[in-house]
Amino acid sequence: MRQSGRLLLMALYTATGCILGAQEQTASVPKANSLPISRPVHARHAPTLSADDGLTILAAALDSRPHLHGRNDCSHLTHAIYQRAGFPYAYADSSDLYAGVGGFERVAQPQPGDLIVWRGHVGIVIKPSQHVFYSLLRSGPGVDDWESAYWKTRGHARFYRYIKDPAVRGPEFSSHRPRQLVQISR
Repeated sequence: MRQSGRLLLMALYTATGCILGAQEQTASVPKANSLPISRPVHARHAPTLSADDGLTILAAALDSRPHLHGRNDCSHLTHAIYQRAGFPYAYADSSDLYAGVGGFERVAQPQPGDLIVWRGHVGIVIKPSQHVFYSLLRSGPGVDDWESAYWKTRGHARFYRYIKDPAVRGPEFSSHRPRQLVQISR
């Protein structure tokens, strides 16, 4: 676990440099490269997580490591990290997230802080250029490479970015609401 913590910390610092470098290059990159694969019609102009917001989520993941070990699966861990970072959403399991849920848009080019989702597993993107993500793994919370043989056997991953606009998210996600874990009963 100490190794995973060191790797996460190194990835977080590296991601910070990548984000700052990417922000400087955005003028020369065609906007079509960052267009979402699919986006709900009602969310066409809704702001999504910025690169700085992504770093906030990564910091919450790093800060939350000792507090979140009791979470029982990857979707609860991811949900708790987003809550702690100040980006609430109604709890959804990884299968629902994979299918797409309100409050997130699917994107082709992930950035740090985005969700990476397979059928049956979810994590948080740390460093897209190196395919690194954070999630609850067999050994506990840690980082892994989504291009590794194991993750390739899980199928094609999807990436989702949080939509920040409360009008799109709905009144139940107002920023005036106290931060708490919200779970939907089935």
